[in-house]
Amino acid sequence: MITRARVLLALDESGGPAPERRVVAERVGASESTVYLVAKAFTTHAGRVEEVITRKKRTTPPVEPKVTGDVEARVIALACSQPPAGRQRWTLRLLERQVALTEGIPPMDHSTIGRVLQRGRISLI
Repeated sequence: MITRARVLLALDESGGPAPERRVVAERVGASESTVYLVAKAFTTHAGRVEEVITRKKRTTPPVEPKVTGDVEARVIALACSQPPAGRQRWTLRLLERQVALTEGIPPMDHSTIGRVLQRGRISLI
């Protein structure tokens, strides 16, 4: 952000003609391509400096989350239910096997199940 702002200041033509890209790049400590891209963004955004120097916010996460609110609720409900016959309590590995068998819940690792339970403030002890 600071580098892009410094490039814009160096390319400002209010005090006279702007220097060459190579000179601006050396002064600012950036590459010539960075200077070119900042200048291009400035013209593309019609001179709105804020849009040029700030990063664009991502509209969607890079990877869709596997654990949605519905999945989280089903895992917590499963952990609060009675453990299988012959067991006194649920373990994370036992929950992992049960989740793999349950329809509608994507298969999850035991560590992911542990994080879901921790977020829901559920203890298996």
